[in-house]
Amino acid sequence: MSKLFNSKTLVRFVFITFAVSTAYTAFRLVQAPVGPIPSGQDIREKSDYALMLLQCALGMIIMLLPGILERKAKLTIPSGMIIAYAAFLYCAIYLGEVHSFYFRIPHWDTMLHGFSGGALGAVGISMIGLLNKSKSTSIPLSPGFVALFAFCFAVAAGTVWEIYEFAVDTIADLNMQKYALESGEALIGRAALVDTMKDLIVDTLGALVISVFSYVSMRRKDSWQERMQLKFNRPTPVPVPVYSIQIPLAPPIQPAMAAAEASSMPENLHVAV
Repeated sequence: MSKLFNSKTLVRFVFITFAVSTAYTAFRLVQAPVGPIPSGQDIREKSDYALMLLQCALGMIIMLLPGILERKAKLTIPSGMIIAYAAFLYCAIYLGEVHSFYFRIPHWDTMLHGFSGGALGAVGISMIGLLNKSKSTSIPLSPGFVALFAFCFAVAAGTVWEIYEFAVDTIADLNMQKYALESGEALIGRAALVDTMKDLIVDTLGALVISVFSYVSMRRKDSWQERMQLKFNRPTPVPVPVYSIQIPLAPPIQPAMAAAEASSMPENLHVAV
Protein backbone atom coordinates (compact mmCIF):
# COMPACT_ATOMS: atom_id res chain seq x y z
CA MET A 1 0.00 0.00 0.00
CA SER A 2 2.83 2.39 0.83
CA LYS A 3 4.34 1.76 -2.60
CA LEU A 4 1.04 2.68 -4.25
CA PHE A 5 0.32 5.87 -2.28
CA ASN A 6 3.62 7.74 -2.06
CA SER A 7 4.97 11.14 -2.99
CA LYS A 8 5.66 10.20 -6.63
CA THR A 9 2.12 8.87 -7.09
CA LEU A 10 0.67 12.07 -5.63
CA VAL A 11 2.84 14.23 -7.89
CA ARG A 12 1.69 12.29 -10.97
CA PHE A 13 -1.96 12.56 -9.91
CA VAL A 14 -1.75 16.33 -9.38
CA PHE A 15 0.15 16.82 -12.65
CA ILE A 16 -2.47 14.84 -14.62
CA THR A 17 -5.23 16.83 -12.92
CA PHE A 18 -3.60 20.08 -14.02
CA ALA A 19 -3.11 18.76 -17.55
CA VAL A 20 -6.76 17.78 -17.92
CA SER A 21 -7.88 21.07 -16.38
CA THR A 22 -5.65 23.00 -18.80
CA ALA A 23 -7.22 21.29 -21.81
CA TYR A 24 -10.75 21.78 -20.47
CA THR A 25 -10.11 25.43 -19.60
CA ALA A 26 -8.66 26.16 -23.03
CA PHE A 27 -11.79 24.70 -24.63
CA ARG A 28 -14.12 26.69 -22.36
CA LEU A 29 -12.13 29.88 -22.91
CA VAL A 30 -13.11 29.92 -26.58
CA GLN A 31 -16.81 29.62 -25.80
CA ALA A 32 -16.97 31.91 -22.76
CA PRO A 33 -18.74 35.29 -23.06
CA VAL A 34 -16.91 38.60 -22.76
CA GLY A 35 -17.85 41.15 -20.12
CA PRO A 36 -19.60 41.06 -16.75
CA ILE A 37 -22.16 38.31 -16.20
CA PRO A 38 -25.64 39.37 -15.01
CA SER A 39 -26.25 38.61 -11.35
CA GLY A 40 -27.95 35.32 -10.64
CA GLN A 41 -26.31 33.44 -13.53
CA ASP A 42 -23.60 30.88 -12.74
CA ILE A 43 -21.61 31.55 -15.90
CA ARG A 44 -17.93 32.43 -16.12
CA GLU A 45 -16.51 35.01 -18.46
CA LYS A 46 -13.33 34.86 -20.52
CA SER A 47 -11.15 36.50 -17.88
CA ASP A 48 -12.11 33.78 -15.39
CA TYR A 49 -11.10 31.01 -17.77
CA ALA A 50 -7.94 32.91 -18.72
CA LEU A 51 -6.93 32.97 -15.06
CA MET A 52 -7.72 29.27 -14.69
CA LEU A 53 -5.69 28.47 -17.80
CA LEU A 54 -2.71 30.47 -16.54
CA GLN A 55 -2.82 28.86 -13.11
CA CYS A 56 -3.20 25.29 -14.40
CA ALA A 57 -0.41 25.71 -16.96
CA LEU A 58 1.85 27.23 -14.34
CA GLY A 59 0.91 24.42 -11.96
CA MET A 60 2.05 21.82 -14.50
CA ILE A 61 5.43 23.54 -14.80
CA ILE A 62 6.12 23.96 -11.10
CA MET A 63 5.01 20.40 -10.38
CA LEU A 64 8.06 19.31 -12.39
CA LEU A 65 10.41 21.51 -10.34
CA PRO A 66 11.22 19.02 -7.53
CA GLY A 67 12.11 16.29 -10.02
CA ILE A 68 14.32 18.69 -12.00
CA LEU A 69 16.16 19.76 -8.84
CA GLU A 70 16.71 16.15 -7.79
CA ARG A 71 18.15 15.22 -11.20
CA LYS A 72 20.10 18.34 -12.16
CA ALA A 73 21.26 19.62 -8.79
CA LYS A 74 21.66 16.13 -7.25
CA LEU A 75 19.35 17.27 -4.44
CA THR A 76 17.47 14.94 -2.13
CA ILE A 77 14.06 16.36 -1.15
CA PRO A 78 12.24 14.67 1.77
CA SER A 79 9.03 12.92 0.76
CA GLY A 80 7.05 14.82 3.40
CA MET A 81 8.06 18.13 1.82
CA ILE A 82 7.04 16.91 -1.65
CA ILE A 83 3.66 15.71 -0.36
CA ALA A 84 2.97 19.07 1.30
CA TYR A 85 4.08 20.86 -1.88
CA ALA A 86 1.78 18.84 -4.15
CA ALA A 87 -1.18 19.03 -1.75
CA PHE A 88 -0.85 22.81 -1.46
CA LEU A 89 -0.78 23.30 -5.23
CA TYR A 90 -3.78 21.02 -5.65
CA CYS A 91 -5.78 22.98 -3.08
CA ALA A 92 -4.66 26.37 -4.36
CA ILE A 93 -5.01 25.84 -8.11
CA TYR A 94 -7.42 23.00 -8.79
CA LEU A 95 -9.80 23.47 -5.87
CA GLY A 96 -9.25 27.19 -5.45
CA GLU A 97 -9.39 28.40 -9.05
CA VAL A 98 -11.03 25.63 -11.08
CA HIS A 99 -13.74 24.84 -8.53
CA SER A 100 -13.96 28.41 -7.12
CA PHE A 101 -13.21 27.43 -3.52
CA TYR A 102 -11.82 30.94 -3.02
CA PHE A 103 -15.38 32.29 -3.37
CA ARG A 104 -17.43 29.30 -2.19
CA ILE A 105 -15.50 28.20 0.92
CA PRO A 106 -15.15 30.89 3.60
CA HIS A 107 -11.54 31.75 4.46
CA TRP A 108 -10.14 29.21 1.96
CA ASP A 109 -7.51 31.69 0.78
CA THR A 110 -6.66 32.59 4.37
CA MET A 111 -6.03 28.96 5.31
CA LEU A 112 -3.79 28.42 2.28
CA HIS A 113 -1.73 31.54 3.00
CA GLY A 114 -1.33 30.53 6.63
CA PHE A 115 -0.10 27.10 5.54
CA SER A 116 2.21 28.57 2.89
CA GLY A 117 3.76 30.98 5.41
CA GLY A 118 4.63 28.10 7.73
CA ALA A 119 5.80 25.87 4.87
CA LEU A 120 8.06 28.59 3.48
CA GLY A 121 9.53 29.06 6.94
CA ALA A 122 10.35 25.34 7.07
CA VAL A 123 11.93 25.61 3.61
CA GLY A 124 14.03 28.53 4.84
CA ILE A 125 15.32 26.48 7.76
CA SER A 126 16.17 23.61 5.44
CA MET A 127 17.91 25.93 2.96
CA ILE A 128 20.13 27.60 5.54
CA GLY A 129 21.14 24.18 6.80
CA LEU A 130 21.94 23.09 3.26
CA LEU A 131 23.93 26.20 2.37
CA ASN A 132 25.90 26.11 5.62
CA LYS A 133 27.20 22.60 4.98
CA SER A 134 30.32 23.58 3.08
CA LYS A 135 33.27 21.33 2.39
CA SER A 136 35.75 24.03 3.37
CA THR A 137 34.06 25.61 6.37
CA SER A 138 30.89 25.33 8.42
CA ILE A 139 29.87 28.18 10.74
CA PRO A 140 27.91 27.25 13.87
CA LEU A 141 24.52 29.01 13.68
CA SER A 142 22.53 29.85 16.78
CA PRO A 143 18.85 28.79 16.98
CA GLY A 144 17.84 32.46 17.13
CA PHE A 145 19.62 33.27 13.88
CA VAL A 146 18.11 30.26 12.08
CA ALA A 147 14.61 31.15 13.28
CA LEU A 148 15.06 34.80 12.22
CA PHE A 149 16.29 33.74 8.77
CA ALA A 150 13.31 31.40 8.33
CA PHE A 151 10.90 34.18 9.30
CA CYS A 152 12.46 36.71 6.91
CA PHE A 153 12.64 34.17 4.10
CA ALA A 154 8.95 33.27 4.39
CA VAL A 155 7.78 36.89 4.60
CA ALA A 156 9.94 37.87 1.62
CA ALA A 157 8.61 34.97 -0.45
CA GLY A 158 5.03 35.91 0.40
CA THR A 159 5.70 39.51 -0.62
CA VAL A 160 7.20 38.43 -3.94
CA TRP A 161 4.07 36.34 -4.60
CA GLU A 162 1.81 39.35 -4.02
CA ILE A 163 3.97 41.38 -6.41
CA TYR A 164 3.57 38.60 -8.97
CA GLU A 165 -0.22 38.64 -8.55
CA PHE A 166 -0.33 42.43 -8.94
CA ALA A 167 1.84 42.27 -12.07
CA VAL A 168 -0.31 39.57 -13.68
CA ASP A 169 -3.52 41.44 -12.87
CA THR A 170 -2.08 44.62 -14.36
CA ILE A 171 -0.74 43.04 -17.55
CA ALA A 172 -3.45 40.46 -18.30
CA ASP A 173 -6.42 42.19 -16.60
CA LEU A 174 -7.14 39.20 -14.34
CA ASN A 175 -8.31 38.89 -10.76
CA MET A 176 -5.57 37.05 -8.89
CA GLN A 177 -5.62 39.59 -6.05
CA LYS A 178 -9.40 39.24 -5.79
CA TYR A 179 -9.99 42.97 -6.10
CA ALA A 180 -13.31 42.07 -7.77
CA LEU A 181 -16.14 39.76 -6.77
CA GLU A 182 -16.93 36.51 -8.60
CA SER A 183 -19.58 38.38 -10.60
CA GLY A 184 -16.92 40.78 -11.89
CA GLU A 185 -17.98 43.75 -9.75
CA ALA A 186 -14.82 45.68 -8.83
CA LEU A 187 -14.25 46.55 -5.19
CA ILE A 188 -13.56 50.17 -4.30
CA GLY A 189 -11.17 51.84 -1.87
CA ARG A 190 -10.12 49.96 1.24
CA ALA A 191 -12.19 46.90 0.25
CA ALA A 192 -9.90 46.36 -2.77
CA LEU A 193 -6.86 46.22 -0.47
CA VAL A 194 -8.29 43.78 2.06
CA ASP A 195 -7.33 40.58 0.22
CA THR A 196 -3.71 41.59 -0.41
CA MET A 197 -3.13 42.91 3.12
CA LYS A 198 -4.86 39.89 4.65
CA ASP A 199 -2.61 37.57 2.65
CA LEU A 200 0.53 39.39 3.81
CA ILE A 201 -0.60 39.40 7.45
CA VAL A 202 -1.50 35.70 7.41
CA ASP A 203 1.81 34.85 5.67
CA THR A 204 3.64 36.73 8.42
CA LEU A 205 1.72 34.97 11.19
CA GLY A 206 2.35 31.55 9.64
CA ALA A 207 6.05 32.34 9.32
CA LEU A 208 6.16 33.57 12.92
CA VAL A 209 4.54 30.41 14.25
CA ILE A 210 6.95 28.05 12.46
CA SER A 211 9.94 30.22 13.41
CA VAL A 212 9.07 30.21 17.11
CA PHE A 213 8.35 26.48 16.98
CA SER A 214 11.68 25.86 15.25
CA TYR A 215 13.54 27.97 17.80
CA VAL A 216 12.07 26.01 20.70
CA SER A 217 12.74 22.69 18.94
CA MET A 218 16.37 23.58 18.26
CA ARG A 219 16.89 24.63 21.86
CA ARG A 220 15.47 21.27 22.94
CA LYS A 221 17.61 19.54 20.30
CA ASP A 222 14.59 17.99 18.60
CA SER A 223 15.41 16.18 15.35
CA TRP A 224 12.36 17.14 13.27
CA GLN A 225 14.44 19.57 11.21
CA GLU A 226 16.73 16.74 10.18
CA ARG A 227 13.77 14.81 8.74
CA MET A 228 12.85 17.84 6.62
CA GLN A 229 16.41 18.72 5.62
CA LEU A 230 17.40 19.17 1.99
CA LYS A 231 20.58 17.29 1.15
CA PHE A 232 22.97 17.17 -1.75
CA ASN A 233 23.19 13.66 -3.16
CA ARG A 234 26.62 14.01 -4.69
CA PRO A 235 29.07 11.10 -4.63
CA THR A 236 32.24 11.61 -2.67
CA PRO A 237 35.13 12.02 -5.12
CA VAL A 238 37.55 9.11 -5.07
CA PRO A 239 41.09 10.30 -4.35
CA VAL A 240 43.43 9.84 -7.30
CA PRO A 241 46.35 7.56 -6.37
CA VAL A 242 49.78 9.14 -6.57
CA TYR A 243 52.38 6.95 -8.19
CA SER A 244 56.11 7.48 -7.60
CA ILE A 245 58.82 6.45 -10.05
CA GLN A 246 62.11 5.38 -8.60
CA ILE A 247 65.14 5.99 -10.82
CA PRO A 248 68.18 3.95 -9.85
CA LEU A 249 71.25 6.06 -9.27
CA ALA A 250 74.62 5.22 -10.78
CA PRO A 251 76.89 3.45 -8.29
CA PRO A 252 79.67 5.61 -6.87
CA ILE A 253 83.05 5.36 -8.60
CA GLN A 254 85.66 3.74 -6.42
CA PRO A 255 89.10 5.44 -6.11
CA ALA A 256 90.92 2.44 -7.64
CA MET A 257 88.64 2.52 -10.70
CA ALA A 258 89.13 6.28 -11.09
CA ALA A 259 92.94 5.87 -11.04
CA ALA A 260 92.76 3.08 -13.63
CA GLU A 261 90.65 5.19 -15.97
CA ALA A 262 93.04 8.14 -15.63
CA SER A 263 96.09 5.94 -16.39
CA SER A 264 94.45 4.56 -19.52
CA MET A 265 94.22 7.98 -21.17
CA PRO A 266 97.03 8.73 -23.70
CA GLU A 267 99.69 11.15 -22.50
CA ASN A 268 99.89 13.10 -25.78
CA LEU A 269 96.16 13.80 -25.86
CA HIS A 270 95.53 17.51 -26.01
CA VAL A 271 92.17 19.14 -25.95
CA ALA A 272 91.84 22.36 -27.89
CA VAL A 273 89.90 25.07 -26.16
